[in-house]
Amino acid sequence: MYRWDFSPVIANGDLLLAGLANTLALTGVALAGGIPVGLALALARLSGSRFLSAPAGVVIEVFRTTPPLVQLFWFYFGLPIVLKVEMTPYLAAALTFTIQSGAFFAEIFRAGIVSVDRGQREAARAIGMTEAQAMRRIVLPQAVKRMFPAMMERSIELMKTTTLVATVSYADLLYQANELAQKTFRPLEVFTAAALMYLVTISLVSAIAALVERRMAVSGEMAR
Repeated sequence: MYRWDFSPVIANGDLLLAGLANTLALTGVALAGGIPVGLALALARLSGSRFLSAPAGVVIEVFRTTPPLVQLFWFYFGLPIVLKVEMTPYLAAALTFTIQSGAFFAEIFRAGIVSVDRGQREAARAIGMTEAQAMRRIVLPQAVKRMFPAMMERSIELMKTTTLVATVSYADLLYQANELAQKTFRPLEVFTAAALMYLVTISLVSAIAALVERRMAVSGEMAR
């Protein structure tokens, strides 16, 4: 019978908490960069200009259809060779997940924008709004409410995908768990604790997202 012993995990809990903090920081940076990148790509894709829509389409397809681990390795190992720049694990991870998130968010934004009746944009133009004003004041506020569930689901997927950064020695939660498992010879306890930390964190984020979504639905009903 295997005897569970979490005392080494508790004694080194600060390492796992530091890893969780790094995971959350990387996820936050990728979201902060990925959302505006996604919006820019979506608007470029929807524009009537081939010079904007074609490159945006290539970026979206490349980063949506290639494995994130390959993208991470390319940024970490390939980019320094191509551009002769120094690349840290954090910078490679931040670039990878920012652009990858932007590609996925672009499709979410595009679907949300297209779902808004085009007549509303035309009505806004008829009363003197520019295309940019109509997009900012009329289309995007409605689209965001429809996109919110998909965006939150993608954000949660991003947090789980960041576990790949352990392969380039970025000290996220999985990396710290692996180091601690080797140090304490208690892999079952360590990875169980890490899994529980992911479970609690993602469940909390999901609960907050559900609360925000309900409030948005209520405010939408009141506005009607």
